[in-house]
Amino acid sequence: MPEEIPSLPASFFEQLRGRGLIEIADRVLAPYLDDLESHERRALIEDALDFEIPLIELGDGTYVLELFHGPTLAFKDVGARFMARLVARSIRERPRALTVLVATSGDTGSAVAQAFFGLDGIRVAILYPEGKVSRIQEQQFTTLGGNVRALAVQGDFDDCQGLVKEALVEPELRAELGLTSANSINVARLLPQMVYYFYAMAQLPTGGPSPVFSTPSGNFGNLTAGLMARAMGLGCSGFVAATNANDSVPRYLESGRFEPRPARATISSAMDVGDPSNFQRILELFGGDAERLRAVVSGSRHSDEETRGAIREVYKKHGYVLDPHTAVGYLGLRRWSQGRQGRRRLEPLGEEVPGVVLATAHPAKFREEIEATLGIAIEIPERLARCLELPGKSIPIRPCLEDLEAALRA
Repeated sequence: MPEEIPSLPASFFEQLRGRGLIEIADRVLAPYLDDLESHERRALIEDALDFEIPLIELGDGTYVLELFHGPTLAFKDVGARFMARLVARSIRERPRALTVLVATSGDTGSAVAQAFFGLDGIRVAILYPEGKVSRIQEQQFTTLGGNVRALAVQGDFDDCQGLVKEALVEPELRAELGLTSANSINVARLLPQMVYYFYAMAQLPTGGPSPVFSTPSGNFGNLTAGLMARAMGLGCSGFVAATNANDSVPRYLESGRFEPRPARATISSAMDVGDPSNFQRILELFGGDAERLRAVVSGSRHSDEETRGAIREVYKKHGYVLDPHTAVGYLGLRRWSQGRQGRRRLEPLGEEVPGVVLATAHPAKFREEIEATLGIAIEIPERLARCLELPGKSIPIRPCLEDLEAALRA
């Protein structure tokens, strides 16, 4: 966590509507990057966030914030590209290579691999659960080669994340290989994710009430960033922690007890996390007080059947295609609307409170599932199609530190 989270002045929010992405990012991140000259900070941000993040109106007061227009077509590009450039700057004088470890349930691996690919003095090891990510996601990080190595862990995402944490607290291994992490464990990847919450506000119509944000949640870095944005002064009507069957946080919000369980496989696979590490940050933000957290965050859980139903509903009603993770976020927003209006049926949100769903991945990354659900062909963007034609390479390892050490030293 940052030592402190600064508050932005009222003048910033008074002039927020209509501001551009780069201008907002520069203002939001400046307090955390005070060791950079202003021109250097601005150049770094412009290089990292060189793609648009549009807010799409579906109707009924519902908006979708499309975070998937970066190189790997997933929201993780925002944090990964920013962090890669910050790390590259910080190691200019480093005599030895830096080894970046990252655990992934899908999109983090491809975003980090692309962000660090080819950077001098940096090696990347991607740990992913063997057989539990989509083929497109796997191809995105197993076909690069060069300074990127893919390690197929015989377990689930929690096993991968546990290995990264084990390695980072081994002093000799950390010193020998220059270990760091590109998961949201690393605050340099988490901080830039605050930016698009502010940018969503800037794109909403003026004069209306503050929105509620529904965030598809797995390891909870995305929601943590939104809550940190709120701590900086972002006005909103609340947040929805929308999960699939891996519902440790919604259960905490109901009972006040955090009881992680083994991850369960779902069609929204990047959210298959049983023990989300960022939840500790969320508790820190609220002083460990469940009541304070409940006043800001609502929880919801949704089955694969519900997720497919949401994909069909939105396509039929609006002609818009949701990926499975964004569909969970859509369902979370509808559940929030249901509870707020005291109705049992899922009614439209209505115009009085805008609802913003964070769209975390391009639907083509889950083409097989969406085509089976909707019965239509999903066009694959050229950048994805290219990697599908290349041979992938990964190293199978057991979920133990001994195998990870051997793979890193090889």
